Amino acid sequence: MDFGIVLQTDPPAWRVVELARQAELHGFSHAWTFDSHLLWEEPFVIYSQILSTTRRIVVGPMVTNPATRDWTVTASLFATLNEMFGNRTICGIGRGDSAVRVTAGRPTTLATLREAIGVIRGLANGEVVTVNGTALRFRWNPSSRLEVWVAAYGPKALALAGEVGDGFILQMADPDVIAWSIAAVRAAAEGAGRDPDALAVCVAAPAYVGDDLAHQYDQCRWFGGMVGNHVADIVARYGENGGAVPRALTDYITGRTGYDYNEHGRAGSAHTDFVPDEIVDRFCVLGPVERHVERLTAMRDLGVDQFALYLQHDAKDATLAAYGEHVIPAVSRAGLAAS
Repeated sequence: MDFGIVLQTDPPAWRVVELARQAELHGFSHAWTFDSHLLWEEPFVIYSQILSTTRRIVVGPMVTNPATRDWTVTASLFATLNEMFGNRTICGIGRGDSAVRVTAGRPTTLATLREAIGVIRGLANGEVVTVNGTALRFRWNPSSRLEVWVAAYGPKALALAGEVGDGFILQMADPDVIAWSIAAVRAAAEGAGRDPDALAVCVAAPAYVGDDLAHQYDQCRWFGGMVGNHVADIVARYGENGGAVPRALTDYITGRTGYDYNEHGRAGSAHTDFVPDEIVDRFCVLGPVERHVERLTAMRDLGVDQFALYLQHDAKDATLAAYGEHVIPAVSRAGLAAS
């Protein structure tokens, strides 16, 4: 299993760069960031600095969307970083949440997302793509390579991830939802004539190492509120009891009354009080080191290839160190060198 971190691009930007640098030293393979241009700083500028101060770590958004940038511009950003630093970028993409809703927009359709993935990935992989009837390519970096991982929750989005994604991102650590989602994505891949085992699976969720669970619940409750935005869309489309999605995913938003994007992803946000401790515990990875190892080993056995931990709480450095010194070695432990 690989490990990534997910960071908000809050100022000072150099703090974000330093956290990514420390993550690489602790054995993390990926540094992801939010991509919401009004709420936080521009991530692609920060990626260049992360790449310049690290040697191996791969960077990318979790997640960008097809609405806030021209698709050819998005592809150019990735291809440029790849030319400067080697092919060390990755594109997480979805229909759009905070980046579009803060500007009174709406998430794109899945058809638009599908088309955008083809353009972004094609251009950033040195291919010729057709946009508005015109054949386009980046002549200046034919060697660029980019994987596109699709973030999804609902049945149709999961199917899209399986049909066209290089990987699938599930922002939630609930084991029942993980198993259901992976099965749906792999079935869609197989139905599209693809190798279902070739798709990478990434679970992203807050992780906090320590013994004070009550404090950890309060620090990570925001995540249930963020996930609730997407769940509310799913319920609006499929209904609460339609059977299209597991009740483990939908039941908890009954008490949801709204969402304040000014506090998006913030520890202590008042609008997430409806999220009970049980949901925080299921959706996140909390507690002492041993519990993290147990939860992550179970994820690995379900077919998860990467765990990307959100570091939006008050123990960023301590959690990074605990993962580097204890959790990652325990989950990734190889066999004996000699026997």
